[in-house]
Amino acid sequence: MAIELDQVTEIIVTLSKVPGIGPDDDIFDAGVTSILAVSLIPELEERFNVTIPDDGRFLAARTPRALTAMLRELE
Repeated sequence: MAIELDQVTEIIVTLSKVPGIGPDDDIFDAGVTSILAVSLIPELEERFNVTIPDDGRFLAARTPRALTAMLRELE
């Protein structure tokens, strides 16, 4: 399954209830809390059949575009 930017953005918006996050918007600046960000991990892992390592890459990927790129690397 190809991981698409719009799919990642949709998951972020659905879980966080923060509307209007653009591909290059910092999700934390947009209102996503660290607790919500952590809840994204299992959702992204399940949806895209990947395992997100605990090496800081997830927290460094602060935009939907960066998260998409990170997930593609894990495919």
